Amino acid sequence: MEHHLQDTIALLERTPAVLNALLRGLPEMWTESNEGGNTWTVRDVVAHLIHAEGEDWIPRSKRILHSDETHPFMPFDRDGYVRYSRGKTLAQLLDDFAQARAKGLDELRALKLTAEDLKKRGQHPSFGAVTLSELLATWAAHDLTHLHQIARIMAHQYREAVGPWSRFLGVMQCAGHSEAG
Repeated sequence: MEHHLQDTIALLERTPAVLNALLRGLPEMWTESNEGGNTWTVRDVVAHLIHAEGEDWIPRSKRILHSDETHPFMPFDRDGYVRYSRGKTLAQLLDDFAQARAKGLDELRALKLTAEDLKKRGQHPSFGAVTLSELLATWAAHDLTHLHQIARIMAHQYREAVGPWSRFLGVMQCAGHSEAG
């Protein structure tokens, strides 16, 4: 499927409301537990999304638009989410994410991107040349990855409680994206 900017924005606009509807007011058993070992909690995932809003999508988009392809993006600090969560409740993190996303989408719209802009390339520190279109499509897929991760983390809390039904629950079988990061 080809990338269409308006479709990407439509999805990105909805993520804060989806997270808010799913998570706000839930008992901590759902939001502060993880999948064991070095895995994230739901709270960690929300903090990571805030971190990515400020340090990944729009800064890298602007880098592609205003720099030549030879200057790589700044590496993304995979542990940077920790500073966003210190001393904050999940409700505060959900509010912070909604504000950060609204700001990011306002900045994206203000770029008034053209079809030619979407073809421009930047230099990812690990992947090499990437287009602005690929970066923006990844922003939407990144949201979906973390919505899936949140569902999996929460389902994991009932891995034993569901008994034999576990084998019919795909979310219990999925092992993707289980390590922190």
